[in-house]
Amino acid sequence: MFTENMNDDDRGQVGIGTLIVFIAMVLVAAIAAGVLINTAGFLQSSAEETGQQSSDQVTNRLEVVSAVGTTIDQDDNEVDKVRLTVKKAPGSANIDIGSTIGQWVDSSGSYDLTVDEDNPGTTASDHYSVETVQDDDGSSISSSQVLDEPADRAALTFDVTEIHGGSGLGEGETATLRLNTQSGGTSTARLVVPETLSGNSAVTL
Repeated sequence: MFTENMNDDDRGQVGIGTLIVFIAMVLVAAIAAGVLINTAGFLQSSAEETGQQSSDQVTNRLEVVSAVGTTIDQDDNEVDKVRLTVKKAPGSANIDIGSTIGQWVDSSGSYDLTVDEDNPGTTASDHYSVETVQDDDGSSISSSQVLDEPADRAALTFDVTEIHGGSGLGEGETATLRLNTQSGGTSTARLVVPETLSGNSAVTL
């Protein structure tokens, strides 16, 4: 009969190896958990930011109350100026008209217009003007170009002859005006000139 001698040192080495493997597994799991938590936090922040931006694009926009051709050339039967009355849309935050881009599109082409910061009340080939229609809190829309109350109304005037380089909108002609706010919210107004302008000093578009 042979007797196998058990060495206590061998048992100790096996135990230490198992402990090392266990610690390594715990460390790997901890690192993986940390990576997952950081990734989840980053994705959550990105999702919240994207959601807020998407919400702003929907709500932070201008609403067109009326569109009027205010200056009519009786000799050529053309609308020379277009005046839009606007307010901020329901649920919208403050709207900075000074940062709003107006895109004028008609048969002659597409034109981007902004407010002249130094002279917001003037129109040009690349500028539209801003005037106060109603401002209950006295914040002076004409100078600040900001709609901060639901009751605020501003008038935006577009000089068609300046945009076209001399000609206005003729009888029966159409144009599309898009107002894109700083948040990305877009409002669209379709302007249709009546079939006859004879004898009118102003017309609804």
